[in-house]
Amino acid sequence: MIATCWYWELQKRLQKELLALQNDPPPGMTLNEKSVQNSITQWIVDMEGAPGTLYEGEKFQLLFKFSSRYPFDSPQVMFTGENIPVHPHVYSNGHICLSILTEDWSPALSVQSVCLSIISMLSSCKEKMILVDATVIILLAEDSPTEKTSTLIIQSLNFNL
Repeated sequence: MIATCWYWELQKRLQKELLALQNDPPPGMTLNEKSVQNSITQWIVDMEGAPGTLYEGEKFQLLFKFSSRYPFDSPQVMFTGENIPVHPHVYSNGHICLSILTEDWSPALSVQSVCLSIISMLSSCKEKMILVDATVIILLAEDSPTEKTSTLIIQSLNFNL
């Protein structure tokens, strides 16, 4: 009985956020309606780079996945599709390094607030740089990488595009 009640609360919250995103989307963002036809726990949001930014005119897709613990746990959010933004806080696989998606998450936050944070993150970028994956540092470092060696590798890989 408790699990059923909890499931309906999750559904209710996701329905509310879905309607909010459909009726009042953040600038440059639209819900991909087809993405929610089969499951309310996985959404695709189409995004366009904000005017006057490095990403102006570029089109991206964000994949939102909601666990059964949402809103107590943050949604999993990542860029997906053919165009992943080149940004210091976005890994090449589309994963986003953003504190509100991890330790700074609060159940008071919403899909809209996550979208606005991602727009802000991209819009504030001054130069397109690749976020170096930690595995790359380890693979390129010597047998026992030191902090100095790792720093040099990071500096050599964070080149401007």
